[in-house]
Amino acid sequence: MGLLTILKKNRQNEKEMRILMLGLDNAGKTTILKRINGEPIDTISPTLGFNIKTLEHENYKLNIWDVGGQKSIRSYWRNYFEQTDALVWVVDSADRLRLKDCRHELAQLLQEERLAGATLLVFANKQDIAGALSEIEIKNALGLDDIKSHHWAILPCSAVTGNNLLTGMDWVVNDVASRIYMLD
Repeated sequence: MGLLTILKKNRQNEKEMRILMLGLDNAGKTTILKRINGEPIDTISPTLGFNIKTLEHENYKLNIWDVGGQKSIRSYWRNYFEQTDALVWVVDSADRLRLKDCRHELAQLLQEERLAGATLLVFANKQDIAGALSEIEIKNALGLDDIKSHHWAILPCSAVTGNNLLTGMDWVVNDVASRIYMLD
């Protein structure tokens, strides 16, 4: 996000944030988005393109872009980077076999110039599944301690139960607001 965009947001006082929700396929991105929005989660199918939800949260308008994570779609992620204030990276904590892919894709994203400075929240999803990796195990597997280019946090969560989803969104909103909006 450039200085001009920051100044425009301050001047217009629009209190709007653009949040990009990404992760490998079947990580639970759409389920998280629906749960946060209070929608039923019993009929969710793979996202082949993207979903957009606009929510009000703590006096901010959140435009959340949920983009499909299938390998064939990932090359199109870059089309959604412009003016992103926060990246929510969703990890399937029960999918041990694809953690290396997950780490690689996240590392690639964090090198993107158009995502420079974006807040990063990692949702370690599916904590309700027996055998899911812990927050610490996910943090280590993704190499999060090595990230110096972005403000980041990791939270264990469950899209099915809703555990920690609002806590995560609170953190994102507060972190983005502290960086791009002048506090009264």
